[in-house]
Amino acid sequence: MRNKLVSAAIAAVLGTLSLGAQADTLKDIFTQGHIDGELRAYNFNRMYDTSTVTDASAFSGAALFNAQTGTFGGGYSLGASLVTANSFGTQSNNPAAIDTSLMGPNDSVSALSQAYVQYKSNLLLVRGGYQYLNTPWMGNSDSRVLPASYNALLVGVTPVKGWDIFGLRSFGWKSRTSGGYTSDNLYYPPTFSGDSMYGGLGGLPATARQSNGAWALGTTYAKGGFKGQGWYYNFLQFARMGYVDGSYTFKTGTGIDPFVAAQYVTESGGGMNNRLVQNNAAQFGVPGSSVKSRAWGVDAGVAIKNGRFDVAYNKISQQAGAVGGGAIISPYTAGYATDPLYTTSMIRGLVDQGPGHAWKAKAAYNFFDNKLQLVAAYAKYTTSLRGNSHDVYFDIIYNLDGYLKGLSLRNRWERSVGGTGLNPGNQSFTYNRVMIAYKF
Repeated sequence: MRNKLVSAAIAAVLGTLSLGAQADTLKDIFTQGHIDGELRAYNFNRMYDTSTVTDASAFSGAALFNAQTGTFGGGYSLGASLVTANSFGTQSNNPAAIDTSLMGPNDSVSALSQAYVQYKSNLLLVRGGYQYLNTPWMGNSDSRVLPASYNALLVGVTPVKGWDIFGLRSFGWKSRTSGGYTSDNLYYPPTFSGDSMYGGLGGLPATARQSNGAWALGTTYAKGGFKGQGWYYNFLQFARMGYVDGSYTFKTGTGIDPFVAAQYVTESGGGMNNRLVQNNAAQFGVPGSSVKSRAWGVDAGVAIKNGRFDVAYNKISQQAGAVGGGAIISPYTAGYATDPLYTTSMIRGLVDQGPGHAWKAKAAYNFFDNKLQLVAAYAKYTTSLRGNSHDVYFDIIYNLDGYLKGLSLRNRWERSVGGTGLNPGNQSFTYNRVMIAYKF
């Protein structure tokens, strides 16, 4: 099933070309195309405040190449992306000393992360095949050397400017440490069905049946100071999710613009057809007979000429008899800390900790004509299953456009303190990520 979309897409394109739709030539298709990419060198270090667990690290260089043809047949085009990462022999001989979330435990990984056919007009977008998705709970989770991608069919409609409607069906995905597309997600164990998938939340046994993918419907709207979106996801055999999010920025004309935002999540799904229920998966030590979750959040702050400050709050309610006591089930962000909750930190958030509440304060400021950005944040988590913890975060980003356009240096640092079962030995955990990137 996972290759059917790609095969059908290629067949459709060949059929269009054979009919000679319009007067486009093969030369125009390629001369009017576009190629870009990015080179990355990342060095990650996990440092634990306990002598019983080995610190972990990983270095990787990566190259990401994107190509898209010019349009033909009145709006058709082809796209492809090749990604490859290599540790250059720096991986430790001790598996426990490798930060496998960066690129897995192997010395190299390569993949065809996009290979799609697309039709696009002012009103309609249709894309089928391997592709990156950009939705709140199914995205490319691009905080490692390689992004995640999906084998999917995406349809988008733009009735008026600023309003978009989307529908998608995914049949499989490639995690950010995988070399190919498989029918699993982040609740499956690493190497499930031969997949080199690391960094997920786990919980399912190696004997669990494969995932059937997901489908989703969503809409986004932006006008003036308002931005909003609403989504319905059916993570097949896992959970059905409804999600809404909206924000409003008050344009004052003074350079000081207050803003407010709110979000809401609701989930359901039960019966022995549910993979988590079927396998008695004890998320956060609590199995359940169904999936049921309710969460909400608010965010408020102020944007100024060169910066932004905000304070956010999220709560996930406890649900008796539910998997994880009411935890949000998120098959494509769990363990990745790439969910859209306002209080999610670099290391983890409430999705990775279960029911409870959290608040987060964050400040960002740009210097030297936006070449240097400094970010600081503090998040406090109070949960029923993982206790109380807090995270301190610093982020420094420097864009060297004056030396080489597209080159940037970044250092992300976060320290997690407290909690039960979050960090090895229930001791503090420091994560440092040095990231060098060059876009061309």
